[in-house]
Amino acid sequence: MTSHLLPSGFGQRNDGTGLRAVNRAEEDGPVFVVDDDDDLRGLVAHWLTKAGFAVEQFASGEACVAALGRRLPSAVLLDLNMPGIGGAEALGQIKAHNRFLPVIVLTVEREVETIVSTMQGGAYDFLVKPLGESKILTTVRNAVESHRMALRLAQLEREVQGPSFAGLIGNSPAMRELGGQIERLAASDISVCIQGESGTGKELVAQAIHDNSGRRGRPFVALNCAAIPESLQESELFGHERGAFTGAANRHAGKFEQAEGGTLFLDEVAELSPALQSKLLRVLQERRVSRVGSSQEIPVDFRLLAASHRRLAEEVRAGRFREDLYFRIVVFELEVPALRDREGDVPLLADHFVRKFGPRLRGATPDLSPAALQLLARHPFRGNVRELENAIQRAVVSCNGLTIEPHDLPPSVRGDGQLFRPLAIAQTDEASGAANRDAERNVQSLADLERQAIEMALQRARGNRSLVAQQLGIGRTTLYRKLKEYGLK
Repeated sequence: MTSHLLPSGFGQRNDGTGLRAVNRAEEDGPVFVVDDDDDLRGLVAHWLTKAGFAVEQFASGEACVAALGRRLPSAVLLDLNMPGIGGAEALGQIKAHNRFLPVIVLTVEREVETIVSTMQGGAYDFLVKPLGESKILTTVRNAVESHRMALRLAQLEREVQGPSFAGLIGNSPAMRELGGQIERLAASDISVCIQGESGTGKELVAQAIHDNSGRRGRPFVALNCAAIPESLQESELFGHERGAFTGAANRHAGKFEQAEGGTLFLDEVAELSPALQSKLLRVLQERRVSRVGSSQEIPVDFRLLAASHRRLAEEVRAGRFREDLYFRIVVFELEVPALRDREGDVPLLADHFVRKFGPRLRGATPDLSPAALQLLARHPFRGNVRELENAIQRAVVSCNGLTIEPHDLPPSVRGDGQLFRPLAIAQTDEASGAANRDAERNVQSLADLERQAIEMALQRARGNRSLVAQQLGIGRTTLYRKLKEYGLK
């Protein structure tokens, strides 16, 4: 069983449904009235205010969507035909922000196709203009009551279930702050970019956001963009039809379809090709995908979580990542702390991994000696949690009895490893020139040694990249990057 240690304060949380108003007793948020017709908008606002509703008015879909980040309404009245992003796109963005918020669409069209498309887009109801006061008030009252009941049911469910952060272990201030951010983000449906060094556990954070959101119980689909050849990225994301290309023997549903109703997590999103970045942007805007080899568009309902060890803002400045896609993905940026910034968490994590690997690899759970634990606690762990996990796994296999001693730990942790040992720098002026020349030669030789080590590991593992990463003590994403850097297959 996976254990996890979290602060007790994590139990005080939002409702997990995308509705931030659970802590209000009976108070409802305002009704948003969105219409570019000033007279009609004012008239509807007057009717609602007279009936006791708080009202906020917006002349465009853009203004309404921007206001959602500041205030959660209890319902939205949205005109379908407006300049700018238009009612249909505004509806998609509102539902992407909060899939449970009731949106009542106002339209002059009576076409069945328009109405069906609107309802499929997530509208709570629709009203055909010209509008009547009685019909408006009845529909809004029903929508607000539906919203209120969703809040109450979600709160009861959260109180029964409590928060779930399986796999996220730690009690440091950095982890306490991360836990609070996860809770807040789980209570909305916005896109989140998870930043952090390799090995910090970005996918675990994404899983925790999903597990505590209104989409829990629905699919959580993860895709490592760095692990897929560029030629297959489109097929993996969007799917393909039979015969779409050589080797496409059957129809394949892409990750967007697989994540229907749930969460799609794109790890190392900066590795997507420019062409795929453009197509991803369109899917985020339209909420529709087309399989490779098909012109049919399929509506999709998903929440996007993305991650990268690179700073996406820097990638945008360097011209490697689309700026418009950046603003779609990075609605909120969540930083996962490096292990060296999580003071006191190493012993908790080490104990967890010993209990995880002991029964599996030895049939028993060994203990960590005080000396071994002291070495672990002061090691910088440049590879973060993944490096610590690999170190403990090796130690469990290496120890003779049921106690892990310092000599059972990897050389890099003991301090006698060569890979990360700093180069000696001569202190005298007379020797400095020779030392610098030696340093330059050593830098080159380290690169050669790294390539040779990867080649040898690939041969021993017969190309099994997961096993290669484990043997080398590095993450799979790092290995994929090194394979690409050195031109290895």
